[in-house]
Amino acid sequence: MTSSDPNHAKRRWRLALGRYSERQLGGLSGQEARADRALDYLYGREYDRRGLHRPSGPGSLDPTQMKALDWLGEARKLFPQSVFEVMQDHALDRYGLTDLLSDPKTLDSLEPNQELLKTLLSFHGRASPDMKEKLRQVADAVIQDVMRRLHTDVQRAFSGRRNPFKRSHMASAANFDWRGTLRRNLKNYDPETGRIIADDLRFVSRERRRLPWSVILCVDQSGSMTDSIIHSAVMAAILSGLPGVKVSMVLFDTSIIDVTDKLTDPLETLLSVQLGGGTNIGRAVEYCERFVDTPERTVFVLISDFAEGASPRRLYQSVARMNEAKVRLIGLSALDDLGDPYLDKQIAGRLAGLGMHVGAMTPDRLAIWLAEVMR
Repeated sequence: MTSSDPNHAKRRWRLALGRYSERQLGGLSGQEARADRALDYLYGREYDRRGLHRPSGPGSLDPTQMKALDWLGEARKLFPQSVFEVMQDHALDRYGLTDLLSDPKTLDSLEPNQELLKTLLSFHGRASPDMKEKLRQVADAVIQDVMRRLHTDVQRAFSGRRNPFKRSHMASAANFDWRGTLRRNLKNYDPETGRIIADDLRFVSRERRRLPWSVILCVDQSGSMTDSIIHSAVMAAILSGLPGVKVSMVLFDTSIIDVTDKLTDPLETLLSVQLGGGTNIGRAVEYCERFVDTPERTVFVLISDFAEGASPRRLYQSVARMNEAKVRLIGLSALDDLGDPYLDKQIAGRLAGLGMHVGAMTPDRLAIWLAEVMR
């Protein structure tokens, strides 16, 4: 199907609207017909909810004719990777096709990604014993991918300050001294090409810091915070591996789960999550005060949408106490699917007035912010 085809737009609309538009827009053939059946298998459930029954028969992909595993394999072949991942997420999250998670062979076919991990976290408690190990394998693959991406950013942020007066023989893009390189190679200017031939690259060294700091992560585990929980668990594991950094971590909704003893294994941390709805932020923040030994060398990070379900007085009092004791206070809001922050502005504003730095940032930016604070 190409844009030069006069029926291109018509067939795209046909695929988007489904089989009930066939009378007005016509049928499909070949691979387009297969794509139509795969889409109908999943999104036709919207019609089912309205009492419209889909026809079945030879070649049909309705639930009576095809297993979810077969549909998964067909969809993987027919659609680009990005589209397939969206369909996979919709199947698990929107339409509750948990039969996709009831067969180890199906899990082998699923594409490990963060959205899948979110679904596995909610499904784990309901999985049969023989499925739990397979679920852990898939979840661990996703976590290791996130950890690989974050580890470099964290290590770079905490690697020490650049010392422009001390040269290093270790070539690193992060330590590249472009000013020194330019000065050193001015003699190699080529007037014909107008370029400098840099045959002597310069790099500066970094001063390694001692980091006798405590980091306390207080993470909202209500349903809207799953992405933040995943990144927090990985970040905690990385930070706990840095010399001189003591990390504590608490998950909360209306209850509190202390996962400090599980931080070396992000998967164990995540499997402790009990995704819920209610929120009592004040109780959790007050609990975290017990981890404060040396206030002036402690960073408290509250990761939440700040939608307090209880009276906020307890929250305000606890934050005020820590601020008076010189604890560094950071409040990070949740991010939606587009990367935009969503939070209770009234409570977040009050916390800012009590000395908490409130913002929204991606995990790599959090690493940079922590490194700056701990300098």
